[in-house]
Amino acid sequence: MIEVTKINGVKILINPDLLELVEETPDTVLTFTTGRKIIVKESRQEVKNLVKSYRKDIFAN
Repeated sequence: MIEVTKINGVKILINPDLLELVEETPDTVLTFTTGRKIIVKESRQEVKNLVKSYRKDIFAN
């Protein structure tokens, strides 16, 4: 799971395996394979780095 911050300041954990699309419009919108969308404070690049770090941790073990 990775931690992101919703636009209202609430921190949540999301499953990066369910991410389908990350858009900056200019807010960062995460779209999941379920069709659900959330707006987060992190930039597209920050989300990308969080997912990469998560995957490195998973495959390192």
